[in-house]
Amino acid sequence: MGLAAPGASRVYLDYNATAPLRPEARAAMIAAMDVAGNPSSVHAEGRAAKSMIEKARAQVAAAFGADGAEIVFTSGATEAAALACAGRGLRGAAIEHDAVAAWVSADLPVNAQGAVTVAEPSQSALQLANSETGILQDLPDGIAVSDMTQAFGKIPLAFNWSGAKMALISAHKLGGPKGIGALVFPRGTDIAAQIKGGGQEMGRRSGTESTIAIVGFGAAAEAAARDLADGVWDRVAKLRNILEKAIETVSQETILVGKEAGRLPNTTCMITPGWKGETQVMQMDLAGFAISAGSACSSGKVKASRVLGAMGFDEGAAASAIRVSLGPETREEDVLRFVETWQAKLERHRARAA
Repeated sequence: MGLAAPGASRVYLDYNATAPLRPEARAAMIAAMDVAGNPSSVHAEGRAAKSMIEKARAQVAAAFGADGAEIVFTSGATEAAALACAGRGLRGAAIEHDAVAAWVSADLPVNAQGAVTVAEPSQSALQLANSETGILQDLPDGIAVSDMTQAFGKIPLAFNWSGAKMALISAHKLGGPKGIGALVFPRGTDIAAQIKGGGQEMGRRSGTESTIAIVGFGAAAEAAARDLADGVWDRVAKLRNILEKAIETVSQETILVGKEAGRLPNTTCMITPGWKGETQVMQMDLAGFAISAGSACSSGKVKASRVLGAMGFDEGAAASAIRVSLGPETREEDVLRFVETWQAKLERHRARAA
């Protein structure tokens, strides 16, 4: 179903920013609230909390295809990126999320289809899926770090066969709580702790674990894997295709970014030259639709997308992009109503510009 706000009929089409909390995650978190112990304590209450964390770690490992790997829980993929990348002098591309871009030299070439060329995998970071365009990368074997946040739960994926030495993931992109993520890596990998203190998380990340959030992550990961196996995202891909076909019908000038590339099944990035993305987002919001003009971490900043700039789009085109990202609860009627409303806004924009 489309997500409805109290007292209003709204349609949520911003799953790449965050996915609604899954009922399985909510139920698991409520149950964890009744466990009083600190997971580092050796008494029964502490052991109960620790047991819940380890169950969640196993759930995430199974869903992520990371059996046998180490999973260090962090406050999110941003912290995981810092833990993975700090002090390593890695190379990256301008399409990386800000969390990774902050730690790498953005000099890897990007072509017009959004594909990145990596010369030295062991010295480079490369995302698996772009949050703005949905474009997927072919990860070279031995890539040092890969941001798999957007891909996890949406496409068939296993860390153990990905070729990556380390991977970043986050709970809230697949229906878990915000504020919890993880760094995943093979056992025996040398990881220098960035947060030091009590030595929690196998000495890689000190601080009392957020039992409630971790349990929610585990339950969400398990449910997301079940959805993927049941073909839920195949249905989402069909809705995305219906959306894009309808957009092409009503606006021949609109560019569907990465349409010919391999993409996430739910993501449409579209550029309508001369119509600012932020204006579209505000107009559609007032009409009851939640979309975005790019990565949620960059929203509210009046600037063109550096991801689209790296792909060769000029500043005007990059500033005229919006992202529509669907999810398991999206309905065909939501998509068609979005296009109908968007077309009306476009025609008004054309009339004003004439």
